[in-house]
Amino acid sequence: MKHSAAVAASLAAVAVAGAVAGLLLQPESAASPVEWAYVVPYLVFPALGWLIAVRRPDNAYGWLLLATADCLALGAAGTGLLLRADGDAGVPLPLAAVMTSMYTIYYGLTWVFVPLLFPDGRLPSARWRPAVWIAAGAIGLHWLGVVRVPQLTLGRTPTSDPFALFAAGVGQAVVSVVALVVLGSVIARWRRSRASERRQLGWLIAGMVVNLAGAVLLVLTASAGPVVAMLIGAMSVVGALPATIAVAVLRYNLLDIRVGLRGSRLYLVFDVRPTVDELLSDLGPTLKEMEPVEQLGRLAAAVRSGLDTRWAAVALSDGTRVVAGREEGPPLLTVPAGLGHIACGPKIAGRFNAEDRRLLTALAVPVALAVQSAGLATRLVNAQEAERRRIERNIHDGVQQQLVALIAGLELARATGGEARTMTLLREQARQTLSDLRELAAGIHPAVLSQGGIVEAVEERCSRLPVATTVTADPGLREKRFSDEVEGAVYFTVSEAVANALKHASATVIQVRLSHTEGRVLASVADNGKGFEPETVSRTGLAMLADRLSALGGGLDITSAPGEGTRLHAWVAVHG
Repeated sequence: MKHSAAVAASLAAVAVAGAVAGLLLQPESAASPVEWAYVVPYLVFPALGWLIAVRRPDNAYGWLLLATADCLALGAAGTGLLLRADGDAGVPLPLAAVMTSMYTIYYGLTWVFVPLLFPDGRLPSARWRPAVWIAAGAIGLHWLGVVRVPQLTLGRTPTSDPFALFAAGVGQAVVSVVALVVLGSVIARWRRSRASERRQLGWLIAGMVVNLAGAVLLVLTASAGPVVAMLIGAMSVVGALPATIAVAVLRYNLLDIRVGLRGSRLYLVFDVRPTVDELLSDLGPTLKEMEPVEQLGRLAAAVRSGLDTRWAAVALSDGTRVVAGREEGPPLLTVPAGLGHIACGPKIAGRFNAEDRRLLTALAVPVALAVQSAGLATRLVNAQEAERRRIERNIHDGVQQQLVALIAGLELARATGGEARTMTLLREQARQTLSDLRELAAGIHPAVLSQGGIVEAVEERCSRLPVATTVTADPGLREKRFSDEVEGAVYFTVSEAVANALKHASATVIQVRLSHTEGRVLASVADNGKGFEPETVSRTGLAMLADRLSALGGGLDITSAPGEGTRLHAWVAVHG
């Protein structure tokens, strides 16, 4: 972005400097105040080209306007050199000839390419390619004639170089014909366009007509015409088209650039919509410091600001909806964003165009990430709450009741003198409570997992199952240790799978296999239960485990069908 701005500023500076230099280089007798007045309309081209190139560097139209302005500037500077050469033998004529010949490229760009590529720098259709090549060849032919005889730009027609006269004449004639064809095509676009686009094209057509009329007027008055007619012709050629293009761009918010009044003070400001890169650059650091739901709100506000809409909303698949602005009426533009979508209300000014859809599609990427983060955060919170309630329920229903009974027994033993039989019963009750506490702790993070590793912990878990269960592991896996997160994820996945096989599948045989290969720890659990249709059954517990595995670079697959049992395959990425 900064590089593009520097290049655009340099090209605009060259254009301005060339125009001024062209007048300063002329003899005092040639540089009249009227000619200095040409600089004012001439500056519109470089100014408008700079604005579009800086704000929309990916739009070729701004660079085209800058190139057109530079060609005119070089031609003006070359003309100044030619006029000075009449009385100064030290002026480098070859340089003056090359610079003056840039006028021919200026005319070709102004008459053909500037209107044809309006407003996005692209051809209306592929059918225009032959015409473009013809115009480019004609411009080259015109340039060749003028660079051989640069005095042609001063209205002089020497006969010393017939080829130059032929090349310049034919080249200019062909460019003029193509220019009339382009004018006809723009008029055709104007007739079949909508009202808003018609007004924009109307200004462009007006500029083209005045420009071509000014060129004709200059040709007719080149020899000895009235000074006023020559002035009108020159001003029309230099300023008509850039002025009308500026009106179309700024008045009708074309290319998302407009000039307007703000506040109570009367001053002009450029109200320019931020680019995609600017929005993403501004959003990046801000989003990192926000919670997922806050991210959605910030992104909805960015969409609304970037597209200049009355409201914008980010919606999740679970019905969660975050809106920026006052939502009224149905959305006019919607794009998917991961597990959700972005919806936009009407624009404050104008209608949605291709640039709006491109920006919204680009914003859908960070929105999709925020939607995914919000969904994952919600599921993790639900998982934590469910686990907290499970532990609370287990404590309340099991250990808490046993401790209450133990305390009551101790009170009774103290009151009765503590008979041997009573103390024996209390001792057994205390041992059972301790065993239950250990079982409860094992449900959180079993000690055998911390001490013995995955294989030993899974074997210990499966040894207490009331059905035939086999555990097999790759040779050497028993001695390997991994991070607590990896071992915990694998262990609890196997625990959840065998629990489901017992509670829901009515399985009588369970097979567990553990392996380590290609940077992954894998666990598979197969049963001979009744099976199910995976698409029709809620798997909340497994979904939570899948999130846990995904956070570790792993995943979870389930294969099942009614009457065919169930097979779960899980894996976690490991290093080393």
